[in-house]
Amino acid sequence: MRLPPLPPPRLTKSGHYPVITMPETTSQTPIAAKSPNVAHWLACSLVAVTGVLLTFGALVTTYEAAMAVPDWPGTYGHNMFLFPFAEWFYGPWDLFLEHGHRLLGASVGILAIILAVAVWKTNQSSMVRGLVLAAVFLVVLQGVLGGLRVLLDDKTVAKVHACTGPLFFSVAVAIATLTSRRFQRTRDGSESPVPGMTPGSWIASGLVFASYVQLVAGAQLRHLDPAVGLSTFRWLVLFHLVGAATVAVLSLASVCDSFGLLGLHSTRSVGRRFLSSFILFLVCSQVLLGFGAWIVSWGLPLGLLPDSIANRVPEMTAVVVARSSVSSIVVTGHVLVGMMILGASVIYCIASGGLPQAAGVKLVPRRGALA
Repeated sequence: MRLPPLPPPRLTKSGHYPVITMPETTSQTPIAAKSPNVAHWLACSLVAVTGVLLTFGALVTTYEAAMAVPDWPGTYGHNMFLFPFAEWFYGPWDLFLEHGHRLLGASVGILAIILAVAVWKTNQSSMVRGLVLAAVFLVVLQGVLGGLRVLLDDKTVAKVHACTGPLFFSVAVAIATLTSRRFQRTRDGSESPVPGMTPGSWIASGLVFASYVQLVAGAQLRHLDPAVGLSTFRWLVLFHLVGAATVAVLSLASVCDSFGLLGLHSTRSVGRRFLSSFILFLVCSQVLLGFGAWIVSWGLPLGLLPDSIANRVPEMTAVVVARSSVSSIVVTGHVLVGMMILGASVIYCIASGGLPQAAGVKLVPRRGALA
């Protein structure tokens, strides 16, 4: 069956044939989006390896294994990377922890340098490049502090070493967040001037700061000098408890803000709600772990109570075994959950606009916004 022929085109009023234009078909997906996000995957690998490194570091402190290898940067006269595998893996537990901590630290340093090269080879923002430089500086500083801890056998250096580790971890988490394509798409879709940071952004920033200070306070108690007086010990514990209460209040405020319960002008996204709820769950778990860590480390906190109350509490008949499996899991888990709170708070802070330049938000003065 033959189709009837098409009618000839009609002339327009001006005596010309109509011009038919075909729409151009172009791909909506940019070419760069099809290529692998090397910087992001390297940053995620850096966060993962750093998490394992922090676990080994916490176990080294729990088992007091920092001096299991008395020399540095070598290991019992061997090159750190050439130390016999059998002697390390099947050797004493303290040696396994300390040498493994050193190997993981070297791996993190190498990954940080590779990430810096990848960031400079790709089109990353100036903030990401600055964070990568900070990460390289911190990992070198952390390695030097770890070596001085062994060479000097000084707990003061150990306290500083325990404070720079969480700082490096938070920087690595920030880099992994800022280099993700999901965050970059969200940032590109929200580039609009806003009159300063929102109250929710200030809450998120305060949560990051309080979480880090809480880890610093915990590091002072973890590396406590036996010669410290009772009054100093009480002040350290009080500061740690006040920090825990501050983190708890800020995490609860973050949940209320993300669900719109505070009546503030903040972004109510599903991601922020999930992150804030997850942080609050971690904080509740951390409170329980903190109480358990106190019990397995020092017993019931009778020394912090007035004598009139402490004398009425019956003595415990159970014996707390130092460095047992249960006590090690509780104490080390308390440290690691604190690290998780810090990392999740960094992601929540970035998602909430706590880093305006990173979030693509252009701040304008409030007077200009009112005008």
